[in-house]
Amino acid sequence: MKLKCGSRYITVVFMRHSSASAQVHQPLNYINGTRVESATKDPGHKFHLIAPATGEILRDVPGAGAEDVDSAVAAARTAFTSWSKQPAFQRGSILIKAADIIRARSEEIARVEVLDTGKPIWEARYDILGCADTIQYYGGLAATLTGEFMKLANDSFTYTIREALGVVGGIGAWNYPFQMAAFKSAPALVCGNAMVFKPSPLTPLTAVMLAEIFTEAGLPDGCFNVIQGAGETGQLLVRHPKIAKMSFTGSVNTGSKIMAGCAESIKHITLELGGKSPLIIFSDADLDNAVKGAMMANFTNQGQVCSNGTRVFVQKDILAQFLEKLVTRTKGMKIGDPNEEDTMVGATISQEQAEKTLRYVQLARKEGATVVYGGERVTPTDARLKGGYYLSPCVLTDCADHMTVVKEEVFGSVMSILTFDTEEEAVRRANDTEFGLAGGVFTKDLMRAHRVIAGMEAGSLYVNNYNLIPVGLPFGGFKKSGIGRENGPDTLNYYSQIKSVYFEGGDVDCPY
Repeated sequence: MKLKCGSRYITVVFMRHSSASAQVHQPLNYINGTRVESATKDPGHKFHLIAPATGEILRDVPGAGAEDVDSAVAAARTAFTSWSKQPAFQRGSILIKAADIIRARSEEIARVEVLDTGKPIWEARYDILGCADTIQYYGGLAATLTGEFMKLANDSFTYTIREALGVVGGIGAWNYPFQMAAFKSAPALVCGNAMVFKPSPLTPLTAVMLAEIFTEAGLPDGCFNVIQGAGETGQLLVRHPKIAKMSFTGSVNTGSKIMAGCAESIKHITLELGGKSPLIIFSDADLDNAVKGAMMANFTNQGQVCSNGTRVFVQKDILAQFLEKLVTRTKGMKIGDPNEEDTMVGATISQEQAEKTLRYVQLARKEGATVVYGGERVTPTDARLKGGYYLSPCVLTDCADHMTVVKEEVFGSVMSILTFDTEEEAVRRANDTEFGLAGGVFTKDLMRAHRVIAGMEAGSLYVNNYNLIPVGLPFGGFKKSGIGRENGPDTLNYYSQIKSVYFEGGDVDCPY
């Protein structure tokens, strides 16, 4: 199949996975149950759709302007009126059907996700199937959306009603585009809300596929809408007077701006922001598992994971053994074509992100860190991939707490290794950060594990593993890492509100 972009690589990939071709060239806004082109004619709203694996521009995408945002919100408002009145069980059954459709189309969606993000195909498959599980999970929670009853004296009583908020706005990040759309829409929809979702302009494709799947599953038109665009489009959504809540995943700086925009009209908000999470490895840990855990905590998705444990604290007496095993395994990671089954490291999302990561490595050297392995741009032997940005996973030693690479979120495959002597020291230094998204500990001492976890200031914590988020486990952070939780039953509280009713069974007792 030939494409207008004329790319040999993209042509080859699309011959094998033709659905990706179809997704690239269709309209990427989804409003009121159908794909639509952007109404704005402002050339400043356009952005490039680039394949990270090759660096090639696939097409220009028109961003949504004020007219598009108004149209999406209006469709959602209309849909909300009837959707919110449907029995919760009925809403849940539609989500469960959508989950089944996702599983049936998982390979197709995963291939498009690879085109959009550059991540290896095996990671994309895992992500997509996890999203199906999450949507099914929230569909199953529909029956729990009940109020409470309390009997009082004199035949009086009270009860509560859990109600939807209205139209919810969602803004997703580029590292897990399908997951962002699924994690935000599923609890919102099952509570009876309608949603307008804006994916990152770097990864616009798969959120629209989710919208079509919801429609196929029976979701009424207008309940889930997708608009494309960059920051300006996001601000139009945040400041829209008919939006009741915003859910955002991304950087602290952008989250602060969104929070300020929501404050103007007192909107509900959920923020899942950055992290600089610690992973503490004690000398009694299973060393092979600790090495694998550190790699999971740093190299998943080319290091582009907000919860990554990028500050790896290793007890001094096992440092040499740990490093030897770590470097050996890291050198064995295949870097290259993300569509190949044995690729471990795919492409960084963009040239800008790759260059930012390399600058952190260079600065780390200047500040005294040692690059034990990696931290370089890699040119795959396959000439088709020469325009993509591929980086070797980086292992830094001789790191100190004051270094920039240790303090700031890199969002790339850069592991900073620090050493410690005592448990108390490790916990104190682990908490010395403005972030509090995640953290982990490797030890065979059960009591130590409980003490360390209890002392760590973070929302998502792991013992003897890292970066696993099973369905139903709430995910979110402390401090500047965010507000609210996703993925668990508590999330329903962030997409609904309580109406309290007092019913008088006797005469009014009035002192006047």
